[in-house]
Amino acid sequence: MAEVPSIIFMADEFSKLCDGFSIGSNDLTQLVLGTDRDSQILPAIDSRYFDERDPAVKRAIAHLIKVAHENGITVSICGQAPSVYPEFTEFLIRCGIDSVSVNPDVVVRTKKLVASIEQKILLERLAEARKHLRDMSAEKSKPEETEFRL
Repeated sequence: MAEVPSIIFMADEFSKLCDGFSIGSNDLTQLVLGTDRDSQILPAIDSRYFDERDPAVKRAIAHLIKVAHENGITVSICGQAPSVYPEFTEFLIRCGIDSVSVNPDVVVRTKKLVASIEQKILLERLAEARKHLRDMSAEKSKPEETEFRL
């Protein structure tokens, strides 16, 4: 389980000792942000008090996925964030998360969300490839410039 910041900092070393990582997003968020996720008072003061979408948490997750994949191992995530925040799910997919664990009551909705995000990414890549081909074609069809010297 990748639930403590030391796993993130030492991801390369730990990657050589395991078959994969499972990110516990609630614990990782709590420890990266130094928060008490069970507090009833602090979230009432600021709703961002405990938030898996915090840039520090996202950076930690992205780093772990990158390093794990460089070492040929998988990364999954468990926690409620992927089923609550669609933009967080998209972030995870764009980072290359290998699997997402969610509560049974949101499996179907989350599967549909993941499929729609993957489709969106594929369409973006297709548009980029088409643009690249158009640009290459336009370059080839330009008349060659001839240099004249007097």
